[in-house]
Amino acid sequence: MGVLEKSAARNRRRNKIVEIILKTVTAAGILSVALLAPNALQFFKMFKNGRRGQNQKYYLKTAAARLAKQGLVEFNKTERGTFLRLTPAGEKKLRLLELDNFEIPKPKRWDKRWRVVIFDIKEVRRGTRDKLRVSLSRLGFIKLQHSVWISPYDCEDFITLLKADFMVGKDILYLIVEKIENDKPLLAHFNLKQ
Repeated sequence: MGVLEKSAARNRRRNKIVEIILKTVTAAGILSVALLAPNALQFFKMFKNGRRGQNQKYYLKTAAARLAKQGLVEFNKTERGTFLRLTPAGEKKLRLLELDNFEIPKPKRWDKRWRVVIFDIKEVRRGTRDKLRVSLSRLGFIKLQHSVWISPYDCEDFITLLKADFMVGKDILYLIVEKIENDKPLLAHFNLKQ
């Protein structure tokens, strides 16, 4: 495995650990630091190389400390022990991680309707506009025009999440279209039959 592949694998593993800790904290509301390791250690089985032979509890506590340093969680000390609590920034990070892992469910049978996303985001928010394009592309949307994207599958929930997370509610329109002129290339791309 090359240097870039190792780096990419390390980043994926780190993001997965972040997601696990944030989801665990979210599910519990607050999470005891003493309970963090036993609850989260089972998730290490998901990783090919595991972290066997290394101190897993230490690794998780280090990851939690790193998240606290980034402002994603905070440590609350009480007479019952030390607890982790998700911050608003942590909630936002978790939503973004969930968006990255989101997949549009593909039904067995296409309903013969196109889902069109149109957006008009000002130049001052160019970064948001670019992130939106990357998100749509990653989910399999096809660009019809610069700010017009299309998919044959129901993705309204995903678009609602994007609107909330990117704070562009009125700048994005979601359309359901029955027919598109010259749709043969689109049908071929999505491997659909009219």
